[in-house]
Amino acid sequence: MNLTETLQENFGHSQFREGQEQVIRTLLEGRSALAIFPTGGGKSLCYQLPALLMEGVTLVISPLIALMKDQVEALRARGIAAARLDSTLSAAEVMQVFDDLRSGRLKLLYIAPERLMNESFMERLSRTKIALLAIDEAHCISEWGHNFRPEYLRLAEVARKLKLHPVLALTATATPGVAKDIRAAFAIADKDQTLTAFHRANLALYITPVSAEERLGLLAKKLAKFRRFPSIVYVTLQQTAEHVSTHLKKQGINARAYHAGLPDEVRAEVQEGFMAGSVDVIVATIAFGMGIDKANIRAVYHFNLPKTLENYQQEIGRAGRDGNASHCEMLACADDLIVLQNFIYGDTPTPAALRVLVDHLLRQGAEFDISRFDLARSTDIRPLVLETVLTYLELDLVLTPLGAFYTGYQVHIINGEERLLAGHTPERQRFLKALFASGKRGYKWITLEVDASVAALGEPRERILKALNFLEEAGDIQLKPSGLRHRFRLCEDATQRDPSVICARMQKLFAKREVNDAERLKQIMAFAEDRGCLTRHLLRYFGEDLAEDCGHCGSCAEAEQALPPRLIPRSSDRTITVEHVARISEVIAEGHAALRASRQLARFLCGLTSPATTRDRLGKHDAFAMLEGYPFQSVLEQTESMMMVR
Repeated sequence: MNLTETLQENFGHSQFREGQEQVIRTLLEGRSALAIFPTGGGKSLCYQLPALLMEGVTLVISPLIALMKDQVEALRARGIAAARLDSTLSAAEVMQVFDDLRSGRLKLLYIAPERLMNESFMERLSRTKIALLAIDEAHCISEWGHNFRPEYLRLAEVARKLKLHPVLALTATATPGVAKDIRAAFAIADKDQTLTAFHRANLALYITPVSAEERLGLLAKKLAKFRRFPSIVYVTLQQTAEHVSTHLKKQGINARAYHAGLPDEVRAEVQEGFMAGSVDVIVATIAFGMGIDKANIRAVYHFNLPKTLENYQQEIGRAGRDGNASHCEMLACADDLIVLQNFIYGDTPTPAALRVLVDHLLRQGAEFDISRFDLARSTDIRPLVLETVLTYLELDLVLTPLGAFYTGYQVHIINGEERLLAGHTPERQRFLKALFASGKRGYKWITLEVDASVAALGEPRERILKALNFLEEAGDIQLKPSGLRHRFRLCEDATQRDPSVICARMQKLFAKREVNDAERLKQIMAFAEDRGCLTRHLLRYFGEDLAEDCGHCGSCAEAEQALPPRLIPRSSDRTITVEHVARISEVIAEGHAALRASRQLARFLCGLTSPATTRDRLGKHDAFAMLEGYPFQSVLEQTESMMMVR
């Protein structure tokens, strides 16, 4: 098989990049593989090319709509049958994807990991020939990685259940320990891991210590020198993105903000403008850049400290993909640590919330289902954190996940019921009439509660779902699911275990996560303060040794000056005043149910939302975020002492 010819014919490249051919041949030989390539190293080709040579559809798991959209458009432009399923598609577009999947026309289908929890989609997959499962951002599977996502941990079980093989795991930010976790999850042999060099000689790394007050002016001056150069400025908070972009625009710099709080259409407009060159500077949270393939980004600035060295490596990797010299500069101010630390500590559930959750689950019976949304509100544990708790309970052999399902569907019959029924046998017509009659009819939609339909028709749930899926794929109906719930089974001895012991273990796990995440912040500071070669420091973290200093980073440029350790400015610690204490006492006296625990109150005062404060609309309370910018631990100590007295 001449892979180079396939590469040239379908992708227009005359040769492979480092590591690509090795990964592709491993997959074509039927073995699973792990590809650890730096950002911009060509990971996507490792599954796109095999997809053309293997029988069936390649299923690509990605958490990022922007990546799906860009890659699908690029593949289609080359005449390759690719599609994506995400929340931005219209009903007609979704139906077209399902039709192409059923007919076998698709070669690549991009989906988010959450979709594999959907029983309707899983039923479709069971009838589909899957050639390859490709998992992007595979470092998310590692419980102790920098960006653990519980739904990724379940991907290995889904792959085993559906017998999906081979599997390709891809990442740009795996440390040796994380790579080991990925290989273990997907049974990837050590010899089938391909690691290419992280070192990119065209990226010059700089650290510039600056105070919080001077940082914005300094950034504007630096960007003004290269007014027409495509650049990204990374910030931590959405409001910072808006503030910085507004200031830059006032300085005559063509900048736009990009963050998850913007409407989808605005984010799309900003991204497209940057790609087309009508926007020079993007001021963004980490929501921007994943999968964005713009080759000529000349500069990446970190206005705020990055959360981890993994994040930093990934973000600077978006510069200079064309191989030309690019500038990567961190405007380092230690004040940023407070916000980052508050995110770490603010996510930890209260002991009372964990106990309520565990007690609730253990009382549900052998098999049960839950609404994660409802459970998050009732326990005041943020949805992503709740999912992490459930994952910990799975790892602790308390729960076994059985998948997800929807309790209801809204059905729109596109061309009228009479026409829909005309093409079916009399028996099937009776079944469909009874199914539609079991729902509540509106002007356009029929609302079906699946359990009620099962009872009314005396038919199994599976037949009803297959019928709805069939009609949707045929283009006869439009479906809107509702009431997402997740099924679980209690493990054999779960109810015999002491709930307090289970909760104590959960608390230890979250405490360990706090320690690990805090250590990552120390690693960022150590990097920022290092007078040694910055490139060597960063590569060493990822297990790569550079034979000699890079010669082109900021530290190397200053090497002959024998400068003292780099000092990162930090403002004086803020003190909780008597006035603050008086206002906190007033908030406590108000008796809000969402602020009963000291940790809940500390989160509220630091400006960290939770399901309960959102439910009770406490984000509009005048004391919300009163102590934003104060260390969470200090605020927590204050609330604990005050609530203990009461």
